[in-house]
Amino acid sequence: MNHLPLIIKREYLTKVKNKSFIVMTFLSPMIFIALIALVAYLSQLNNDKIHIISVLDESGLVSDGLKSSDKIKYEKLSNLSLEEAKALAKKTKSYGLLHIKTWDSFNDLSNKVNFYSEESPSFAIFSELENQIESKLTNLNLEEKAIDVDAIKDSKITIDIIQENFEGLQTSKTDGIAKLIFGGATGYLLFMFIIIYGNMIMRSVIEEKTSRIIEVIISSVKPVQLMLGKIIGTSLAGITQFVIWVILGGVLMTVVSLVLGINLFDSSTPQQELMTIASEGKGVDFYFESFKSILRSLPLINLVIAFILYFIGGYLLYSSLYAAIGAAVDNETDTQQFVMPILMPLILAVYVGIFTVIEDPHGTVSTVFSFIPFTSPVVMLMRIPFGVPLWEQLLGFLLLIATFMFTVWFAAKIYRVGILMYGKKPSYKELIKWIKY
Repeated sequence: MNHLPLIIKREYLTKVKNKSFIVMTFLSPMIFIALIALVAYLSQLNNDKIHIISVLDESGLVSDGLKSSDKIKYEKLSNLSLEEAKALAKKTKSYGLLHIKTWDSFNDLSNKVNFYSEESPSFAIFSELENQIESKLTNLNLEEKAIDVDAIKDSKITIDIIQENFEGLQTSKTDGIAKLIFGGATGYLLFMFIIIYGNMIMRSVIEEKTSRIIEVIISSVKPVQLMLGKIIGTSLAGITQFVIWVILGGVLMTVVSLVLGINLFDSSTPQQELMTIASEGKGVDFYFESFKSILRSLPLINLVIAFILYFIGGYLLYSSLYAAIGAAVDNETDTQQFVMPILMPLILAVYVGIFTVIEDPHGTVSTVFSFIPFTSPVVMLMRIPFGVPLWEQLLGFLLLIATFMFTVWFAAKIYRVGILMYGKKPSYKELIKWIKY
């Protein structure tokens, strides 16, 4: 008799009714949103602060070119010596003192500008300060050489290369960024899902083994059915928890933004500034058209189907190994020697995805690792947004399923023997003997 549906139901209900599972399901997004809100609030406080910089310009040529912004305000000092300016800056608690010496030639400017402060200045503020000074001095140098600054500015040409494949479908740099984000997100999501819920399966097996409940269950259920039931039941519980996290997290982010008036995305200020500069002067229509362009460039149907298949295949492959480890040991401490070899291919897949797929998604390394079953779920999901032939996707998936079937057989051998073994720390040599039974 097939008891698999009953085992899946039992595992699922046991997990979702567990008090710690319920608490963490609702508490985790609250903690996560609270941390994001705190970071956004602190970032907002930091952004609202105005840094006053005292400027002692002995040349009298640069200070007029320094323009105050929302974060920096320049106060010009005059008729003061350097020591008097330092004392005044300390007394008024200025962010720092910018000292510009006189110069005889523009070739001597490398050591003519100093910045004095109590603490090391912010990298962003220091960069903005350098850019303004460099821009002003460059213009002065050009004027001294009787070069028309406005003519140089007018002569600059900005181009935006139109990217188009041989079938006539246009893409853009924004599309490439969207592909990177989607590929990285799906690969990282699978990586985290395997680690979190794979460990949950392993702990579940260890708990039942140490409580001796397994001896009663195994008398009426085949070990393979019990192992698959645990994997599928725990997976469904994990999906349930993940869906609740997404919904509850979205609601909490909306509530926090409305009630506290905090923009939860302000914590990524440098990225936002880059986007603002890149899209300066462009309104809502620009973003709407960019979003439509991104959707057109992504093979959405292919992405969704491939994500589901590779996500399920990759998770089942690694979960069977986690279940086998749980059956082989008596406590969680003994799992470390067996878990590390499982994690190494996953970690390698993420590194290959980040450093190789992004650089060359159709290169030899990316292609080979997208076929290796233990790395293909992550690497292939990162490659697909860039356009992978269907035969490569099917071949990678078939290899993944074949390896999963072999792994289930392999893990079931260990599971069948290890589930009833107590009081002995297994070694790799011992596991090989169990497989031969």
